[in-house]
Amino acid sequence: MKITTPLLYGAVALSLCASVSNAQAATWSQTQLHVNYGDFKNPFTEKEAGTSIVSLQHASGYSLGDNFFFIDIINDDLEDGYQDSDFYGEWYSNFSYSKISGNQIELGPLKDVGFVMGFNAAGDANVMKYLPGVKLDWQVEGFDFFSTLVTAYIDDSDGVSSGGAPTESDSWMLDLAWGAPFSIGEQKFYFTGHVEYIDERDNEFGDKVKSWLLAQPIVQWDLGHALQMPEQTLMLGVEWQYWHNKLGTNTTESVPQIHLAWTF
Repeated sequence: MKITTPLLYGAVALSLCASVSNAQAATWSQTQLHVNYGDFKNPFTEKEAGTSIVSLQHASGYSLGDNFFFIDIINDDLEDGYQDSDFYGEWYSNFSYSKISGNQIELGPLKDVGFVMGFNAAGDANVMKYLPGVKLDWQVEGFDFFSTLVTAYIDDSDGVSSGGAPTESDSWMLDLAWGAPFSIGEQKFYFTGHVEYIDERDNEFGDKVKSWLLAQPIVQWDLGHALQMPEQTLMLGVEWQYWHNKLGTNTTESVPQIHLAWTF
């Protein structure tokens, strides 16, 4: 299945429609626009390019669980066929045991267990992955949220014959995500991000695709609060991307990025 620009627009429209529908019974909802800029490597050539990433991100909770998705529009300043006006998106729907059953989990710091269905899609690479799995929500002092996600990593791409990246054997993923507010004097900050591990697999040519570790912590300064706007509306900060074996190659990168987030 070739992932094209019309399909991207369709996915955005469906995502927004689903978000509006869920918002009718939402217990909470947040939509953000993120803008990042940093120097990223093409893992296949090792060349660096200044790269802008504009992201639409949405999270919401409702009577059965919660949803999260983001869509990145990526453009770098090097015309090499890699991330030249590309897109990448992820969607995860979590069905909460506590919400569905009406029974709260009381097992140490564990506060909820959910069944997750997700997908990852990339444009130029023409990649589609499905990620069914389990989400564990933890009660951690000082954190708004702290979760662990364990999923399969199932490839449904069409491969090189369709002009995309090589198909891959199936694998699995572990992801940790968190968010924690803190203050320094009168200024307010937020520490958020995630760390993911995806295990190794083989591509359609029999080559090994290395396991990778991707960490994306973000420290945000609440610029809105400093300007006497509503809190956590306008956030300015630094996102650090550390990617060991980027996209399954031998490339490791460590990139600080200017980060701006607007909640609307």
